[in-house]
This record gives sequence, structure tokens and C-alpha cells, in this order.
Amino acid sequence: MASRPGVAALGALAGAGAAAAVWGIGIERHLFTVRHHTVRVLEPGATPLRVLHVSDAHMAPWQRGKQEWMAKLASLRPDLVVNTGDNLGHREGLAGIRRAFEPFAGVPGVFVHGSNDLYEPSPRNPLRYVLGPSERATTAPKLDTAALDAFFADELGWTSLNNAAATLDVRGTAVKLFGVSDAHHDLDDLDALPAHVAALPSAPVSIGVTHAPYRRVLDAFTELGADVLIAGHTHGGQVRVPFYGALVSNCDLPPKQARGLSSWTHDGRTVPLNVSAGLGHSIYSPVRFACPPEVSLLTLAPRAR
Repeated sequence: MASRPGVAALGALAGAGAAAAVWGIGIERHLFTVRHHTVRVLEPGATPLRVLHVSDAHMAPWQRGKQEWMAKLASLRPDLVVNTGDNLGHREGLAGIRRAFEPFAGVPGVFVHGSNDLYEPSPRNPLRYVLGPSERATTAPKLDTAALDAFFADELGWTSLNNAAATLDVRGTAVKLFGVSDAHHDLDDLDALPAHVAALPSAPVSIGVTHAPYRRVLDAFTELGADVLIAGHTHGGQVRVPFYGALVSNCDLPPKQARGLSSWTHDGRTVPLNVSAGLGHSIYSPVRFACPPEVSLLTLAPRAR
């Protein structure tokens, strides 16, 4: 027979667990926020550039609050939008993505694919997320990726960086951008990317874009001269331990770098790395704890003279 203190302790533990579940499932996952970072990578005297980094919307058609909040981000007046993938969370999610991004038509932008731009999410144990990298669900039904890409490219005017490179005029500054398709499903073509980058003229600043921040991708981008690395995929750990942080990054990135602005060092170079915790979650794992949904507003600013 359990002692009274033991029963009380078990009751307190159960109560805390229930409160955490209510918070993570019912409240925190709707607390959308904008994280602001200043990254000093431009030439001295250059005009600062505002880069809106959006990732992991995992959009379902009924998520109207998220769609409306994303649409209002246009009021931030970004000079460039970088979308690091996992836009769709449901086979009919494109309608919500349209509502979210239509106000950005005409704003320079780039995008890469995550797995949930390619395959439907599938039911799985939510606890699997905190146990290690998620499975590569290549047997799941395919999403209408072509329609998503057509919306981004033809209607918004954004440029695909899926194993590609481009130079954009961003507020009068030439910005070289290059990226890869979903590295979590080994769709990154790092062998072909250097030729695409070499074919572009030099530019004052270069940005490497990936959905999943695997070490091999970050190393390759650093070798290719990226001044900034931008990624998503991790959900910031999705369920973080207060005063500790993420338990997993869902790839081989150190969990301590699963959210926010840090740095990446490879082959003698150290460059800023921004990993977004993203705006959504799988519809089968509707929880966030100590990790509110987010976008990043990066101000690329001049270096000190």
C-alpha cells in the first residue's frame, strides 16, 4: 500500500503532466512569434536587408488562424523571403498556403523542398520524434508538389533553389543564393551544386538555403562561400526541456543548434547559421512545449569598418 506522501507525489506528477499537455497541445502551438536577429555580413556602408525566414508551416486547410497570422507578416516589409520548406501538412493544404503567402506576391523570394512538400504526413507515435531522426516516409502518398511550386514561382515570382543557384537583385544589392532539395530524404545533389554556383557572377553576399541542416550540407555550403546559412526542419526540438533546450534536432545537427542563430565552422571558415523552429507540426503530433511556433526576421547589416 502506497504511503500518503507517495500518493501525493504521484498526484502532483500526474497534475503537472496534465497541465503540460494542456499547455503544449491547447495553447503554446498557437502562440506565433517573430524572432529578430542582426547578422553583420554586408560590406561596410551597404544598405541593410530584411530577410524573412519562414519554415515548416505544415499547413492543413482548417488552420485559419495560422494562415491569417502568416499573411500579416507582409506588414514587416521584408526585402527577401526565404522559405525552407515543409509547407504542406495535408493533401489539401495548398489553399491555406495561398492565403498565407498571397500578400508576398512581388517580394523577392526563394524556396526549397522539405519532405512534407513531397509526401503526405502519416500517423505515427508522437514520442518517436524525441527518440531520434524521423523515418523517411517515401512510401507515403505523394503531394501535388508541382502545384505548390507553380504557386511560388508563377504567382509569387519566387525562385526554386532545389539543387540550384541564382542571383537576385534585393533592394539594389546582388545576392547570390544556392540550395538543395530535402536532405532528410537524400535528395540533395551536392555534387552538381558547385557548377551551378560557379556559373554565377560574384556578389557581395551569398546565402546557402536548405530544409534539413545536415552536417554534410552545411559543410558544402561553407566550402562554396556562403556568408549565411539558413535552414528549418528541426522544429526547434518541438518539445524542449526548460533551462536545457532541445533533446533532438531530427538530423545530425547538434541539438543545441536546433533553434535560433548560432554559427557553423568548417574548413577554417565560421559563418552564421539560422535554424527556424518553424510554424507548425505534423497533424498527428499537435504539440509544442517550451518551443513556440516562429518565423525569423534577419537583418543583414554591414560589418564594422
